[in-house]
Amino acid sequence: MPELMPPYWLIRAAVAAVWFYEGLWCKLLRGEPREFEVVKAVPRFGERFGVPFLLALGAVEVAIGLWVLSGAAPFLCALSQTVLLVSLNANGWIWSRHIIHDPRGMLVKNFAFLVLAWVAASVPAGAGP
Repeated sequence: MPELMPPYWLIRAAVAAVWFYEGLWCKLLRGEPREFEVVKAVPRFGERFGVPFLLALGAVEVAIGLWVLSGAAPFLCALSQTVLLVSLNANGWIWSRHIIHDPRGMLVKNFAFLVLAWVAASVPAGAGP
């Protein structure tokens, strides 16, 4: 039976690409203005701190993408991704569900993404293509 698993570098690259897209494009370059609307909907926080928060979050997301590509401390990396994404999804669901295009779909897609993040974490250390 042929090996059906994609190359290890591709698994890491797929996870990192999502973090780069979300952090660099959507937040730092402001390619997705709806994300700012979602954060602004948080009472007593959004209007005042929404933009600086999203810019800082974008930098963190880019850093996570680099961390994923490095393959360093994979368990801690996957755990950090899980904590961050669950926190963001929970807050989005609580405060901004009415603004998010498809909140249920967001949860399903992010669940699948986190499964892939944990698969990337299981890649053997130093494994190449």
